Amino acid sequence: MPVRVLPDFLINQIAAGEVVERPASVVKELVENALDAGADQIIIDVVDGGRTLISIIDNGCGMSRDDLACAVTRHATSKLPTDDLLNINFMGFRGEALPSIASVSDMTIDTNNGMDENGWQIDCCTHEIRPSDWESGTRIRVKNLFAKTPARLKFLRGDRAEMMSVLDVVKRLAMSRPDVGFVLNNKWRFVKGEDLLSRIQAVMGSDVAGRMLDINASSNSTVGMTLSGFVSEPTLRRASSVDQYLFVNGRSVKDKVLVSALRAAYMDVMHAREFPLCALYLTLPTNAVDVNVSPAKTDVHFLEPAHVRSFIIKTLRDRLAQTMVSQNKVELSLNPENNFPESVSMPRFDFGLRPVQMPMMAGSCLRDNLGTKIASVEKAVKEDVGLPSQVVDNTVFIDLPLGRVVGQVANKYIIAQKDDNMVVIDQHAAHERITYEKLRNNKMKSQPLLTPIIVNLRDEDVMSIVSIADELKRVGLYVDAFGDDAVAIFEKPSDWDLNWSDVLRAIADEVRAYGHSSQLSEKLHLKLANYACHHSVRAGQKLDFAQMDALLRAIENTERAGQCNHGRPVYKFIPMSEIDAWFERL
Repeated sequence: MPVRVLPDFLINQIAAGEVVERPASVVKELVENALDAGADQIIIDVVDGGRTLISIIDNGCGMSRDDLACAVTRHATSKLPTDDLLNINFMGFRGEALPSIASVSDMTIDTNNGMDENGWQIDCCTHEIRPSDWESGTRIRVKNLFAKTPARLKFLRGDRAEMMSVLDVVKRLAMSRPDVGFVLNNKWRFVKGEDLLSRIQAVMGSDVAGRMLDINASSNSTVGMTLSGFVSEPTLRRASSVDQYLFVNGRSVKDKVLVSALRAAYMDVMHAREFPLCALYLTLPTNAVDVNVSPAKTDVHFLEPAHVRSFIIKTLRDRLAQTMVSQNKVELSLNPENNFPESVSMPRFDFGLRPVQMPMMAGSCLRDNLGTKIASVEKAVKEDVGLPSQVVDNTVFIDLPLGRVVGQVANKYIIAQKDDNMVVIDQHAAHERITYEKLRNNKMKSQPLLTPIIVNLRDEDVMSIVSIADELKRVGLYVDAFGDDAVAIFEKPSDWDLNWSDVLRAIADEVRAYGHSSQLSEKLHLKLANYACHHSVRAGQKLDFAQMDALLRAIENTERAGQCNHGRPVYKFIPMSEIDAWFERL
């Protein structure tokens, strides 16, 4: 069979198979074009899930007649001023979207650049251009999608499912540009110019209010990176990754490096089958990331993926690790009075509740012992609570985040009061987190082996293992190549009796797929989590007031205190107003 050059219409339809997978793909490409044109208000209308009509209206810069004629030809774009594919600063750049969409639909474009006497309209089927009364910006109407390729049409899902896919695309675009307004079918509205937290709440739902943690960090490496945005508290999670929004240089991506970094950061605060919410924006030089990977532009390649991953993990873990005390501004004061009457109140801790007068004592006794008592209180506060202290008016003022212990319920929950809130603390979950963090902060002990363990592997597996040898050392596993087809283990984590052949093969598979491995880190997490669970205060164990108070003070200074290492909440605040409502005290 002779070699032949394919006709243009068939080339465009083949390209459409890569670019235009479903109606949502059309919406994505056309809205990205509108954003590149400088639009700050975009109106999207979709009929029958996108089969019958997709209409995109924007208030961008519009096009001249010549630009409009050129825009619907293959590989024509205004977004590559130079020939450098590593310097891409627009959402689109391939010049394939418009001709590909036109090849599988009936598409018309109305546009006006504000400088011509009138607007222009092109029928993409006939390529005929005529004057139009369109006043500003651009309107693109895509009718009868896939009517020219019935085989593609029959693979579309139902109208409702396609509409949900379109909504997901619009949400991701809305998250990428909070400064831009979006309207979908006059039903879903995202207000122009709203702040990121408001946009997050509009996209993810009202349950995220007050439960997102801000992220803002920069990398000190030669490849300058910044990570900003918000992630959810570990106790706010979803059953799927539907509310995970990841962006690289403003582009929404579903990159495996970013996804795995997010999972690793939450590994010891959330169950493996649950997913955190996030809106994370990674910014790095354009020459450090390749966006020319797939036609859909949802995948990227990083120049240094391991560095990107470690930067994200460290940033998120540091934010999740902030203790309750470090997030509360605390005032602590203990000044003795100049004159001591015959009966005064003893130094006391003020927990943000109503002042509690301690038993009266003779002034003569207090004169002798007040200085000693104040010093001992200051020392206890500094050592046990970890807060700065000073002496003011004979009272220690501490804003203890979990308040003062009131009692214990069912030998399972500790009840405390903090301001106008009742605080319920799960004693097992609290102690489990404390125990886990102490274990995790201790350096992993490694056991040198008199005789190395030799594991025979394929050549490519050996290269994969050796490439992350430094990463494996951090969990106590020292390995090196033993010839071309084997790996030698010289040291291993103490008390770890594993099938090292299976473990190393799994690690090698993960390295080849993702460029890194979390196998041993996950095994370490499970080992420590199980130990912490079995060596902590149990539900049903009676505690006295001193033990309960010590537990609360310890969890306040523990990293990731809001949840145990299985992801269950450690404490809950119940506003007194809510309790009053239960008893109709309004």
